[in-house]
Amino acid sequence: MREQMTHRRAFRPRRLVEVDRPFLCSDERRERGHELRDGRPAEDSVTRTVRRDDLRVARDADSDVLRGPGVHLPQRIHRRDASAVRILVPSGSPYEQTVGFSRAVRVGNQVFVAGTAPVMPEGEELPGDAYGQARRCLQIIATALLEAGATLEDVVRTRIFMTDAADWEDVGRAHGEFFGEIRPASTMLAVAALLDPRWRVEIEADALLQM
Repeated sequence: MREQMTHRRAFRPRRLVEVDRPFLCSDERRERGHELRDGRPAEDSVTRTVRRDDLRVARDADSDVLRGPGVHLPQRIHRRDASAVRILVPSGSPYEQTVGFSRAVRVGNQVFVAGTAPVMPEGEELPGDAYGQARRCLQIIATALLEAGATLEDVVRTRIFMTDAADWEDVGRAHGEFFGEIRPASTMLAVAALLDPRWRVEIEADALLQM
């Protein structure tokens, strides 16, 4: 009887059990964190594209400041190093595939938001002034950050491109409304032109999440 039980147990299929460790925490960097419990090695890289229907974003009364994480990242993942996880946030542009770009990219605790122009929702008119355009750029950036799991408070650097250096005060005023308390490192540049001749300003942002 004991021999039969041993024989049956030997051919019993094993279950895959995930390592019970929070995603992106310091334990991910321990040497033993690179294997599953069944002994198989973990994946070396992960790329995920965020889908719009994955997001749960709440807006405040004036629709400028967005709250809450835009993406619920996986809580368990088998990685040697969480910094290799790459999350792509799409812009919705029809040129994304042709040109090869994303609105934002998150790698580990860093988020990079691409140059963001004042593209308006369908049917809405583009503001003619630099202040209104800068606010629109920053609204898009705030949304992209949330979709990558970050917020405006995580921003450490912005870069502002203007077609007319005389607009710096209007653009700076809009920037201050979003970042007045955060005060990231920021650069303003005057450029010859942007892709659309109606655009007066374009803004980039980099964020660093505290893990």
